[in-house]
Amino acid sequence: MILSEQKPLEDILGYLEGEKTVFILGCNGCAQSSGSGGPVQVEEMKKKLEEAGFTVTGTKVIDFLCEKALVKSGLRGKIDQVAAADSILVMTCGIGVQAVAASVNKVCHPACNTINLGGSRGEWQGSERCNECGQCLLDYTGGICPLTACTKSLVSGACGGASEGKCEISPDHDCGWELIYNRLKAKNQLDKLSALIDALDHNKLMARPEMLDTSRYALEQSDQEVG
Repeated sequence: MILSEQKPLEDILGYLEGEKTVFILGCNGCAQSSGSGGPVQVEEMKKKLEEAGFTVTGTKVIDFLCEKALVKSGLRGKIDQVAAADSILVMTCGIGVQAVAASVNKVCHPACNTINLGGSRGEWQGSERCNECGQCLLDYTGGICPLTACTKSLVSGACGGASEGKCEISPDHDCGWELIYNRLKAKNQLDKLSALIDALDHNKLMARPEMLDTSRYALEQSDQEVG
């Protein structure tokens, strides 16, 4: 289970500045459970964006946006609606946003922040990972997470130590910021590299105090076997 919450509407509108049309994509998995990106929230967001003057070309809620195969198959019947949109607003966790950005040749904006639950998460196929930073930066980095793609978790750009596209610390690891640069270049978004990103609030990289007594946190931390 990955917990997410919607970003403030003003942040989302800021991401969409200069655009006129948008396609909204939700997730029936963790985002629905979180109340941040299921069918109800997608319809609510559609109404909000239309009230703000945007044309919503279409919507779709896919079972698990973290699965690229499901993203591609789920959007087959929506190709024209996606093509008509300036971008896709992705209402799910950071993993799902990364998976969509890797699957669709469209600018993808994150509508949610992923909340740290204080425990380890299950693994899944694919290279997308999320550090649950609570302040998703994927709008600035082409849908590639700098915290997980970059070995040093740099959020303000490359360190300058890469060689032939490989990380100086882990030579078998692609330079995360070169991946980000190439993705932004492919989507005509290199201007994003000039954005001033606020320093990360490391308090958001920890589980919130009010969550420590919840069943979600207890399940993550439990070391007892079942049965």
